Amino acid sequence: MLERLKEILGKVLPETDMSGITEETRLAEDLGFDSLTMMMLSMEIEDAFHFRFTEFVKFETVGDVCGYLESRI
Repeated sequence: MLERLKEILGKVLPETDMSGITEETRLAEDLGFDSLTMMMLSMEIEDAFHFRFTEFVKFETVGDVCGYLESRI
């Protein structure tokens, strides 16, 4: 799941080197995510995994996103 998410993150943050991203990578502190970037990530996830977020989910780390996606599949 991490590799798939890194592909999605690469679309949202094309200038960022994805090689150092781990499940412990923090979205805001390490990758500079703000509310707009989080919305863009959510939209990319919805397109890639063919579902819609129906509730607010707070993601702190890349691992949080991976865990959420694994629970949806």
